[in-house]
Amino acid sequence: MKSSWRLALVAFLIPFVWVPPAAAVSPIAVSGEETGAPLGESFTIWHDPTGAADLAQARTAFEVGEFTPPEGGGSTGLAPGAFWSHFELQNTSSDSIELRLEYIDHQLIFLRAFQASTGEATFRQLVDLSLERPFSERPIPHHRFVVPVALAAGDSAEFFVQYGSHDMGFVFPELRIWSPATLAKSQGLELTVINLIVGGLLVMALIAFVAGVATGGRFFYFYGLHALASIAVWYTVLGFTHQFLLTESFNWRYMSITGAISLLTGLYFAREFLQTRQHTRGFDYLLLFLIVNSVFLLFSAVFGQITLAIISITLALLLYPIVSVVGLVRWYQGAREAAIFTFAWTILVIGLFTQALRDLGVVEHNFVNYYWPAVGSYAEMAVILIAMGVRIRDLRGLKEAAERAHLAQLTQSKEMLEEQVAERTAELEAAKNAAEVEARTDTLTGVDNRRSFITQGQQMLDRCRRESQPLSLAMLDIDHFKAINDQHGHDVGDRALVAFAREVMNLIRDRDLFGRVGGEEFALMFGTDRDGAEQTAQRLVKQIAEIRLEVPDGQVTFTASIGIAHLGEETNLQELLKLADEALYVAKQTGRNRVSVADGS
Repeated sequence: MKSSWRLALVAFLIPFVWVPPAAAVSPIAVSGEETGAPLGESFTIWHDPTGAADLAQARTAFEVGEFTPPEGGGSTGLAPGAFWSHFELQNTSSDSIELRLEYIDHQLIFLRAFQASTGEATFRQLVDLSLERPFSERPIPHHRFVVPVALAAGDSAEFFVQYGSHDMGFVFPELRIWSPATLAKSQGLELTVINLIVGGLLVMALIAFVAGVATGGRFFYFYGLHALASIAVWYTVLGFTHQFLLTESFNWRYMSITGAISLLTGLYFAREFLQTRQHTRGFDYLLLFLIVNSVFLLFSAVFGQITLAIISITLALLLYPIVSVVGLVRWYQGAREAAIFTFAWTILVIGLFTQALRDLGVVEHNFVNYYWPAVGSYAEMAVILIAMGVRIRDLRGLKEAAERAHLAQLTQSKEMLEEQVAERTAELEAAKNAAEVEARTDTLTGVDNRRSFITQGQQMLDRCRRESQPLSLAMLDIDHFKAINDQHGHDVGDRALVAFAREVMNLIRDRDLFGRVGGEEFALMFGTDRDGAEQTAQRLVKQIAEIRLEVPDGQVTFTASIGIAHLGEETNLQELLKLADEALYVAKQTGRNRVSVADGS
């Protein structure tokens, strides 16, 4: 893989790789309750140096016996091209099961998996995963590559898996077998631990920056930057940056870039903390060389110069232990904090060296050596923080005062926020109520609009039918309304509608339902008997005829016609509206300014 900072470290260790004897291959029994056990010795691998072989070529290689048991401690070592693995799973349970096959490392560019049940000639592709694709394309949202597998009861399946790192890279052709539930639980625990480490590093960085502001010591700032760079490098290398931050445009170069920044800030901090410029001039030149080399590594990673990046990281990692030597020298010169620094720095160096041996296959991939570099980086920062404790002690008074001020500010901010939230809540509630009123109200007349009338009217009809109560529906229409608009203008027409609606509202009861259902058409529902409804309608006709609108050339009067339908066998409001509308039509045809009752009622 193009994680160059690891490739270079292990390159000089290749001659020491031990090759164990081949192991027998047998089907792996699964039951759906797996908890992360690896494939172990039950798979074989084949090296495709070109990286261009497809499934058909891999199957051919398998058939001619080119697949062999893996060598080393799980890693194939630094090799070009891609690797293929072959294994079988057998469902020993009486139920269909789902499994998750998890790739054990993070430094892989792409992974493809194919499955065929026993006896089937055709393999189907399960996944085609790539580090350089959007994270959302992964069928299982996990920071490492995960393959979903389904097996029927008693079924056996054969698998081919391709692991690739483009050019030169490390491959661990090993998978862990999980049930979906146990993988999710493990992932949650893993993310929690990493976030605790990241949180610890962030706290250390904040402490360092505060100490830098208080004392003016530059090494505090460099320590803080190194802590932030450590967060970036491990969050990126372990796959969480791709999962949570750069989900759509991740690239392998980000690993090398963050690694270069971590080296650069760490070396700057070591130079300032150990004061090599003042006390060890010879070693100071070496540290300056490493700093310049880190800058060169950074630019090589940014511009994708993998060969230059490998050369640069090789020099950096070969000379990295020199910093521990410088720490010992400064301790010998009397700087007691340098002893603690050396101990902390050596923890990280050993972790990186162990990881390199794991990448080469010298030591077996396991939980300890997988996380040692990240945990070692955290331990390094924590121990070095102890070395700076003496100076931080002098800041205790300032820190306590700052904490009190911060707490007071938080309390004040909390009170202000609560007040603002209360005000905003009241405003939102008022706006909500206004919006609800506006949504069900006719903007011109202020009565219910058609939608609100239909909704409430159906409810009123259902209630009256359920309680055996009388119900009448009246359709009201202003006579010759178009003539009012044509002769006097739409403003006068609007005034007529408003006056009409106001007159009706003054004559009806609160429990009656009144709404505008058309241009000049209104509907009124009475919860009263037939005689009461018809009497009310007659009063409305009379009162509407007495409305006077003052206009420049005199007064405008108008009348209204009303059609009434009484609830009978009708089951919905539309039927009752139709009857009332027919009655209104009769009132219009028989002279207007009158009340007509539907025949069906």
